Amino acid sequence: MKSSHKAKHLISIDDLSSQEIQTVFGLAQKIKKSPQSYRNALQGRMFGLIFEKPSTRTWISFEVGIQSMGGGTIYLGPEDIHLGVREAVKDVARVLDRYLDGVILRTFAHETIITFEHYFHKPVINGLSDFEHPCQALADFLTIREKSSARHKPILAYIGDGNNVLNSLILLAAKLGSHVRYATPANFPPSEGVLKKVREYSRRTGAAIEAFTDPKKAVECADFVYTDIWVSMGEEAKGQSKMQSFKGFQVNRELLRGASKGVKIMHCLPAHRGEEITDEVLEGKQSIVFGQAENRLHVQKAILIHLCT
Repeated sequence: MKSSHKAKHLISIDDLSSQEIQTVFGLAQKIKKSPQSYRNALQGRMFGLIFEKPSTRTWISFEVGIQSMGGGTIYLGPEDIHLGVREAVKDVARVLDRYLDGVILRTFAHETIITFEHYFHKPVINGLSDFEHPCQALADFLTIREKSSARHKPILAYIGDGNNVLNSLILLAAKLGSHVRYATPANFPPSEGVLKKVREYSRRTGAAIEAFTDPKKAVECADFVYTDIWVSMGEEAKGQSKMQSFKGFQVNRELLRGASKGVKIMHCLPAHRGEEITDEVLEGKQSIVFGQAENRLHVQKAILIHLCT
């Protein structure tokens, strides 16, 4: 599902080479340490945030990031633009191409972003689709890098749905040569197309991406345990039936007994406390969830600079 357009963009983790990923991480760390050094990095540039879905972190982190680097933003929410309904996606893209310097899209269908990017000849960033969440995964791995010993290759265990977040996480892990063990119900695995690419990249980088259907096996000796909500936006109609498949997948104190002693807890938020994770674990001393959320800002500023300057 990789787009063919030659402009610099971030539709998928697959749009970044391993070297570019390291460049983004290094730049994000510099921005985090000295944000004032980048206050004019996007001076005079105007960006559109086109969101079909509600958002807290993606919206605010991109808007704050752009404006703090001298750029401007215009937000078009679910009721403002109706991509593909009020007007064809390709028509909107061709008009906005004449007004804006870049666009962040948060959509239901990944194909909407692919179509938009084909007709918009400036950077397009995937702020979330049903297929991938690349900005989230980049922030997650920056967080893991910050919290890991340089002498130890950490193990990340992901417990939950084979969704957009997991697709991006395992693609990124494969490109970085990382170790991920994921547990999903048998009927909710990650994308087979993504898994094919993961196997290909892992052969080159030495990454270890292991699949389980038993969460207890996945968390054995894990240094980081990550979960996400089980029913994503747009899946509400099948929520009750889907929930039945996730019995035993809650990240709780009992599950974490098999993990490393100093295991860190991750969640991309919003969290449904008492479902995929207990309040006790989310609020516990091992949780790095809110530092993880903060890193969305720093990574996205780095992405913007990398793509737009």
